[in-house]
Amino acid sequence: MSSADEPERAAEGGTAPSARHVELREAAYRYVLEHGLGDMSLRPLAAAIGSSPRVLLYLFGSKDGLVRTLLARARTDELRLLRGLDEPGAAPGDLRTVAEELWAWLAAPRHRSLLVLWVEAYARSLVEPDGPWADFARATVHDWLDVLARAQPAAQRDTAAGRAERSAVLAVLRGALLDLLATGDVERTTAAVRHALDQR
Repeated sequence: MSSADEPERAAEGGTAPSARHVELREAAYRYVLEHGLGDMSLRPLAAAIGSSPRVLLYLFGSKDGLVRTLLARARTDELRLLRGLDEPGAAPGDLRTVAEELWAWLAAPRHRSLLVLWVEAYARSLVEPDGPWADFARATVHDWLDVLARAQPAAQRDTAAGRAERSAVLAVLRGALLDLLATGDVERTTAAVRHALDQR
């Protein structure tokens, strides 16, 4: 899963998916945003989205194939945000501004279900490294570090200090996100992020 376009390819062969494949992928994605991925069972999922386990297995190959497709779909939303920060006018290009833009997106209530799913997938990829979650956590770390690197001065990016700085910013954002998802306290976690950024 190296690009935001990955879910638009069929699971096998790299060919464009059918309309039914896309329809069921999107319906399944909405389902797991509400119910999570950890205990997902094909039969109730299929019933909820107007399909059957047989059709899902045909289209996605296996339950693991469906999970990989849904993780790629979740990562699409993440990468869309990150690409948006690189667009002209999206942010002045300094690390503090980009970090604040990222936090504003993370703290928005409308993104809560996506972020809960992201945290679930991140954790599962650590405890089940050979499953369909494989490498999800590592890939997302690199995605976010890449965006933070582009917000640093070019001369600083490849230095030890530059790598440490953006890693520290990422640690602040991820830690505050976990706190926010657990408590719902936007005001306190936002104040904590701003305080940490002020200490840089």
